[in-house]
Amino acid sequence: MTPAPGPHGGVHRTTMSGDNTLITALQPNREATHKAGAACLVAINGAHIGRKYPLDGDEQMIGRGKDAAIQVDDEAASRRHAVLEAHGVQLVLRDLGSTNGTLVNERPIREHVLQDGDCIQIGTTLLKFLAGNNVEWSYHDEIYRLTTFDPVTQAYNKRYFLQELERELSRCQRHKKELALVMLDIDHFKAINDEYGHVAGDHVLRQCSERILGMIRSEDTFARFGGEEFTLLLPETGKAEAERTAEKIRAAISATPFRGQEREIPLSMSFGIADLGEYIATTASGQADSTLQLDIEAFIRLADERLYRAKREGRNRVVSG
Repeated sequence: MTPAPGPHGGVHRTTMSGDNTLITALQPNREATHKAGAACLVAINGAHIGRKYPLDGDEQMIGRGKDAAIQVDDEAASRRHAVLEAHGVQLVLRDLGSTNGTLVNERPIREHVLQDGDCIQIGTTLLKFLAGNNVEWSYHDEIYRLTTFDPVTQAYNKRYFLQELERELSRCQRHKKELALVMLDIDHFKAINDEYGHVAGDHVLRQCSERILGMIRSEDTFARFGGEEFTLLLPETGKAEAERTAEKIRAAISATPFRGQEREIPLSMSFGIADLGEYIATTASGQADSTLQLDIEAFIRLADERLYRAKREGRNRVVSG
């Protein structure tokens, strides 16, 4: 789970110059798909609409198993559903005896030489094959950017986060894996906007996001939840490890002031942590983990309540229980 693109795999970073104007430059993207001109599959439905999967290997398996090069989060897909094989300049799609079959342009196939624009169905997921330099590249990049990333901070947006949370809650409950949710909020952010202005405030939000993104794992999901509040989803992570991660971020944020309009802006953040195992234990009422219907809003609320306890207890701290 993993790392915000501009239209061609870069992000716009904004800095403040001495005369208070904005200077924007295109920087490398933390989740760049792949170089323009390479063949790819692009998701055209579902939670990850617009996401691209580069086709740059001799053999790439498609399925919902963890060993799949192109992992499809779809219960109707088999773990080892199909394989893409490079034969010279041709790409051949071959079904691996999947339960529900592989369709290309709505027709079941056992083996098929892909042509530019072919629509592949894996379970309920639709993937479009784009050959190099397809004119739809920019369109799909823009769709992915708009539906996935927050334009100010370049963190994931709330919509994407809620989809990932639902998926991870289901996966971790099903496989009895740990999961931690961290809600984090910039302390006294209104005062920063009032004193330095909203442009400087946005600049601080962006720098804060960049600093945090540099400290988390590729499988973690960091998103802007709203205003100055962010969320961090930590798959296969227990409470103790989540506390260490939050404390590392807290210390890094408060250690070095941020910059806005050639002035240093000191900053701190407060953190609230919810742990899936703890949440299930206090909610289950005798139900087995696998049958318990998890309330996503209640799980978020638990982390949020602890965040606001951190605020009440003096800010710039981590509360996990």
